[in-house]
Amino acid sequence: MLDLADLTSIRHFAADTARHHDHLDILVNNAGVMMPPRALTQDGFESQFGTNHLGHFALTGLLLPMLDAAPDGRVVTVTSTEHKHGHIYWDDLDGAADYKPRAFYQQSKFANAVFGLELHRRLRAASRRTASLLAHPGYSATNLQSSGPTGLAKQVMRLTNRVVAQDPRRGVLPQLFAATNPTARSGEFIRPRRPSREPRPGPPASRPSTLHATR
Repeated sequence: MLDLADLTSIRHFAADTARHHDHLDILVNNAGVMMPPRALTQDGFESQFGTNHLGHFALTGLLLPMLDAAPDGRVVTVTSTEHKHGHIYWDDLDGAADYKPRAFYQQSKFANAVFGLELHRRLRAASRRTASLLAHPGYSATNLQSSGPTGLAKQVMRLTNRVVAQDPRRGVLPQLFAATNPTARSGEFIRPRRPSREPRPGPPASRPSTLHATR
């Protein structure tokens, strides 16, 4: 059992995985919460940033030696086009001053995009075999939209799920392509509808000043 909102759980999971396996071929960072009422993780982080980004960041770091031990290890971090509207609220990371559910979801997806790009850069700079890719599933009808938002937002999400969202089986295709297709390359951003390769997920995540701020 793994709880990405609990760093102790992440450490235990990674240690247990290492005890039972000598390598790891694929890690898909896909878990997440979307637009819930303000809450904190077990370690005191805002729940969306803590779960969607920090939890995956910690898990990836702990499992990286096992990924490096695989012939062609891959890390696929699932982001969203919402990342293009996000930025980091450095002065209010826990949302105590001005929590807006959607804005903090966008922050977490922005962090996912920056993380995937920077992990790719660092792996290549160190001449490591492990690849880092980003994937966007598109708007898929899952319980992500209905389990997080409350009130009117929840009702709107339920309606749009029925009217405009794609089937989850189609939504998983970009992740599967990024994780398993031999032509997918580290640093790419895999999106729906075509085997598209956008080497950068677009501003502001790929802006040099943003990447510099992560180092």
